[in-house]
Amino acid sequence: MSSTSIQRVLDEVGSIAFAGFYDTLSAKIAERVGFPFGFVSGYSVAATTIGEPDMGLLTQTEMTERARKICGSVSIPVIIDADTGYGNPLNVYRTVVDLIDAGAKGCFLEDQVWPKKCGHMRGKRVIEREEYIHKIRAAVDARDGRDFFIVARTDAEQAVGLDEAIARVTEAREAGADASFVEAPGSIEQLQEIGRRSPHPNVANMIEGGKTPLLSKDRLSEMGFHLILYPLAGLYASAAAIQHIYEALFDNGTTIGKEGNLMTFESFNDLIGVDAKYRLAEQYGVE
Repeated sequence: MSSTSIQRVLDEVGSIAFAGFYDTLSAKIAERVGFPFGFVSGYSVAATTIGEPDMGLLTQTEMTERARKICGSVSIPVIIDADTGYGNPLNVYRTVVDLIDAGAKGCFLEDQVWPKKCGHMRGKRVIEREEYIHKIRAAVDARDGRDFFIVARTDAEQAVGLDEAIARVTEAREAGADASFVEAPGSIEQLQEIGRRSPHPNVANMIEGGKTPLLSKDRLSEMGFHLILYPLAGLYASAAAIQHIYEALFDNGTTIGKEGNLMTFESFNDLIGVDAKYRLAEQYGVE
């Protein structure tokens, strides 16, 4: 069994609902709320780094640099979306090494043909199963016994069928992956079947407005899911909040009356550690 920091949390709690974040600020908020670990999705980083959809436009370098900043800003373990590993097994090996060097404690690795698409978009294609298993082996070898939790994600349910998807994650687990993730099941019945047949622990990906039905943590746990991920809730919430306050400012020429929609100056400074920096500055005679 994996001895990673992610697995140790799972051993303690059994199943957990956890958040996705996309930059240092959202990561700090997730940590302050109390999540024991979090996830960074390619979808959210593509949107906030290059303003583009999750359609294979984000590069390995861009994702790794965002990972480095986020992992350096919080003390909780962070799992990074490594997409397809950005090439063949050699690229996967480099990607895992670079993510570990950036401070990540895990990754999702999928089997789509590059350029990939968001798992809840149409038109997905997957590589051959054997090629995908080679990628998983490369990721396991690159980990080299270090604290790094590898999630085997397959998009084969939509591209080929559910039996093939379950066969892929089963072989990926035999090759050394730590968790199974059959992406974008479209019904409760499919979720139930995945929970029964896919090797535990299983990921359930809860995207508001996506293909998969949104269910509670307790119900998904009963079905056989343990890592219950809300990867885009923070991104969608922040986008809605920013749009709301910007529209009010544009329409009214002021934010007066909207203070309840804003974090206070003091609270925000506390979040980003202003007082801690003042204390550090005092040690060196800086005012």
